[in-house]
Amino acid sequence: MASYGSSSAASSGSRTNGLAIASLCCGIVGLFILNIVLGPLAIVFGVIARRQAGVRNGAGMAKAGIILGIVDVVLWLVLFAIAAGNGGAGWYVGG
Repeated sequence: MASYGSSSAASSGSRTNGLAIASLCCGIVGLFILNIVLGPLAIVFGVIARRQAGVRNGAGMAKAGIILGIVDVVLWLVLFAIAAGNGGAGWYVGG
């Protein structure tokens, strides 16, 4: 009888790198909110995870996180340029 949580998959020792998962999550969430914060975090986490890829699995996730982090930063720059071209961001309470 196997005890709780002791499956053969859990004890095989091949676990995905946590930084690769964090990089991918930051990259995905950064597409929608806080892209100037989460984009660089996704890039940094992805680079560190890629360096550790020889030890743990997750090199593909880390690469995807890096790419999404770059997309986040570029998206922020584009949105910033559009806002600057339109006279900046401001509140208009019409009357």
